[in-house]
Amino acid sequence: QVRLVESGGGLVQPGGSLRLSCAASGFMLGRYAIAWFRQAPGKEREGVSCITSNEGRIYYSDSMKGRFTISRDNAKNMVYLQMNNLKPEDTAVYYCAKISRLYVCGSDYDYWGQGTQVTVSS
Repeated sequence: QVRLVESGGGLVQPGGSLRLSCAASGFMLGRYAIAWFRQAPGKEREGVSCITSNEGRIYYSDSMKGRFTISRDNAKNMVYLQMNNLKPEDTAVYYCAKISRLYVCGSDYDYWGQGTQVTVSS
């Protein structure tokens, strides 16, 4: 059974940092790209970043590039999102998702985690 479980969210002040984790199980993580998405209240879900099976990285917004870093540890079945210099507009529920095809990032996701709340506020 495929599962993705996010953790690491919380309340942080502007300028602070968080590292989100996505624990993967039920499939061979090393063969699949994993993406992070976020959804703020009243807004559509947006892509944050994707990491391919060979650690190619895509960042979907210039506002996140340079502040967010995606990484993976296949031996631990984990994918991470390091978020630095957080801003109030980063407040959202963050989700990780598994690509349905092998190896590369794309637009077809077949499994999602339950999400973890990130709140950036003073």
